[in-house]
Amino acid sequence: MALPKEGPDEMGIRSSKRDVTSAKIAIVDDEPLNIEVVKTYLKKAGYRSFCCCSDSIHAVSRIAEYCPDVLLLDLVMPNIGGLEILQRLRSDAALSRLPVIVLTACSDSETKLTTFDLGISDFLSKPVDDSELILRVRNVLLAKKYQDHLEDYSQRLEMEVSIRTSELEASRQQLVQCLAMAAEFRDDDTGHHVVRVGRYAAIIAERMGFSDLDVGLIGEAAKLHDVGKIGVPDAILLKKGRLDESEFNQIKNHCSMGKDILRPLSRDEFKQYRKHAELGGRLLRESSYPIMKLAAVIAQTHHEKFDGSGYPLGLAGQDIPIEGRIVAVADVFDALSSTRPYKAAFTREKCFQILEEGRGSHFDPMVLDAFFQSAARILETQIEYADQRMETTFE
Repeated sequence: MALPKEGPDEMGIRSSKRDVTSAKIAIVDDEPLNIEVVKTYLKKAGYRSFCCCSDSIHAVSRIAEYCPDVLLLDLVMPNIGGLEILQRLRSDAALSRLPVIVLTACSDSETKLTTFDLGISDFLSKPVDDSELILRVRNVLLAKKYQDHLEDYSQRLEMEVSIRTSELEASRQQLVQCLAMAAEFRDDDTGHHVVRVGRYAAIIAERMGFSDLDVGLIGEAAKLHDVGKIGVPDAILLKKGRLDESEFNQIKNHCSMGKDILRPLSRDEFKQYRKHAELGGRLLRESSYPIMKLAAVIAQTHHEKFDGSGYPLGLAGQDIPIEGRIVAVADVFDALSSTRPYKAAFTREKCFQILEEGRGSHFDPMVLDAFFQSAARILETQIEYADQRMETTFE
């Protein structure tokens, strides 16, 4: 979508030719004769839209209702003087920028200074010369038209930029989703795993008090936690086969789903498989986008364990980035609660039990607390984004 080509110097503003006679003019003066004289002068110049008020008490309300392009204001009036009217106008957001030309017999320097401090556009002394009045009104209206056009141009630019930004954001989100799902589909998954892990991570981060912006970034970046699988051979990713009872019991007794999932693999295969965290970090690290930088951190650290026994770096405790600690809980819960080629989905109680067993060893206790405190939302998300083949029991 192209941005407006028309710039401030190409807006068709031609001061010497621009017709401003259709402008709306308000006149406030306690002397009706003065109002008629001014109207007569301006009508001869082609102006035809007027709102006149000789009772200063109602002046501000009349002006607000009429929404003029310029106000011609007397200063010395009974009840409410012109200076008070000016002050009221400037304190009203809708009228604060209304151009005002003062027409008054009081022309001392102090009065002029006060009115200009209140933001008037021009000052004319009575009796007013008709040629000078027409020229001053015309100049003020031309300046207003130009300013209005600048503001309109700025608003159009902002709208175009907002639309473009929204389109880019939508494209970025779609790219993240496609890249994440590409890794999951290679692992014979439906792709919902990455969506669930992203949602779980966002829910945990929100419970831990992260800002809305950071919650959104963590939720999106978490979807790329396993992008390194793209660099892992198919023979490892796609290996299937039923586990024997001993192997299955070993899986159930481990709170680390990294080990649970990888237990059926041989030692050499395990060494290759675990490289996906390093591969994921390498794939994403060079990006300049905050979400990709965060995704690189998560991809490389979500298999680290709080006690230092994880991989690939063997980080422990607070040395593990908080985002990696959050996704570790989200990823393991989803693996526990989902059907895999080598295991059935565990019940909610079993999932929670295994997670709790990993407190302080696999998982950061603070992150785990946030997970359990958000259990209701976690389970709602699990049901909403369940795979068709999931056999999770919600008992």
